Amino acid sequence: MAAEQLKKTAGWVQLWALGVGGVISGNYFGWQTGLLAGGFEGLFLATLLIAVMYVCLVFSIAELSAALPDAGGFYNFTRAAFGKDRAFLNGLTDAIEYVTTPAVIVAGIAGYMKAIVPGTADWIWWVAFYVFFVGINVAGAALTFRVSMLITALAALVLLIFYAGALPHFRWELALNVPSKGWYGVFAAMPYAVWFYLAIEQLPLSAEESHDVARDMPRALKWGMATLLAFSLGTLVLNSGVGPGAQGIGESAAPLEAGFRAVYASSVTSIVLSIISLTGLVASFHSIVYAYGRLLFALSRAGFLPAALMRLNNRYTPHVALIAGGAIGLILCFLAQQYATSVGAALLNMAVFGALVSYILVLLSYCTLKGRAMERPYVSPLGRAGAYTGIALAFVCLAATFAVESFRPGVFGTVAFIAVMLAYYFLYRRSHVQEH
Repeated sequence: MAAEQLKKTAGWVQLWALGVGGVISGNYFGWQTGLLAGGFEGLFLATLLIAVMYVCLVFSIAELSAALPDAGGFYNFTRAAFGKDRAFLNGLTDAIEYVTTPAVIVAGIAGYMKAIVPGTADWIWWVAFYVFFVGINVAGAALTFRVSMLITALAALVLLIFYAGALPHFRWELALNVPSKGWYGVFAAMPYAVWFYLAIEQLPLSAEESHDVARDMPRALKWGMATLLAFSLGTLVLNSGVGPGAQGIGESAAPLEAGFRAVYASSVTSIVLSIISLTGLVASFHSIVYAYGRLLFALSRAGFLPAALMRLNNRYTPHVALIAGGAIGLILCFLAQQYATSVGAALLNMAVFGALVSYILVLLSYCTLKGRAMERPYVSPLGRAGAYTGIALAFVCLAATFAVESFRPGVFGTVAFIAVMLAYYFLYRRSHVQEH
């Protein structure tokens, strides 16, 4: 296992691009369902609450990632705090998040692609994008980081172009054309607000590939979060207040494309608009494929998952883990298509559920490790108070994943999967994992 080490290839700018790229699709797809669940006011307040939760999380994991650099990320922090059993639970819920999130994104990609090539089946685009981007990641980390920087920069530019064009067309009456649903609307909208920020926490998975993790990781996390805060508010306000307004945007499978169409339709063809609007989805899909590959590799190397997943090819990439995660993601897409009314929304709630459980565990780990003597190259300015605030908000949001009745089966299925994997761990796998 000691021979299975990743190669250092990233500085803080590459890490920033990977972090923002992994999340930026939340501005292109997924968040819009929150407009129907809570109205504009509900989703706006939910976004502010979730932003507070993520700021608390980011400062906490910036401190932990500088003190405990390892490709395992969250599960490594929980193992240091509580031992291998809760580390397995954290690694498992992290894996649910990272394997499910690309499936959510590829469902959004299919919605945009069908506007370009009408009449094509969703599964064609699912398979095509998985094969292409898993292939890029298998080809090597250096290529992955270069592609991530390019696509993330393009996706950010597209958002800025949209904001500039949308400002003159923005109307409050359009943003408010979904009736307010009060505080319950805020509660129901919270899982969709998570989509503006979910996956920024993947950055500690890159610790072994960072040139100077103690300096670069906190900087990338803080600047990445600041970037995402600005984008989330810009997208929520401006995209909701143009074209068909909150009602039409909330019902759209391609909300940014609908916004672009309202702003630029007279001068740009719909096909060009759809291609432009794909950039953010592609950026996140590419980045999170990278993340699940590193996580499955790290869990395997630690003994939590079968040893085959830690194999590296001659380019130092975990090719078996990347291919296995992609296969599982495709299966989830087909299952969601069969049993849910909305593939993307059902998978989104599954991903958010897994993410929130892992957030609670890692913030508890932070509070525990805060009392231990250890070298801390970076210290969170929020300390334990920030971590406890993040935990409280994560519990509220976790309850909110059950708020929409039609998406509950996916969440219940996630709970059942966690139960099965815990049984697998305690009955068989636990004996393969050393205490330290």
